[in-house]
Amino acid sequence: MRALLAAAVGLAAAAALVLAVTALGTPGGRTSPHPLLTSPPPAPGQP
Repeated sequence: MRALLAAAVGLAAAAALVLAVTALGTPGGRTSPHPLLTSPPPAPGQP
């Protein structure tokens, strides 16, 4: 019975979290126009 209660509480908490995030929506602002670096810069002494 405790496991069933714990599962119900966990499910309710997860549902509340999803609803809270959905209600907040996406944050405002802009993204950077500059691309992210996908590789490290060359080591010192190498071209």
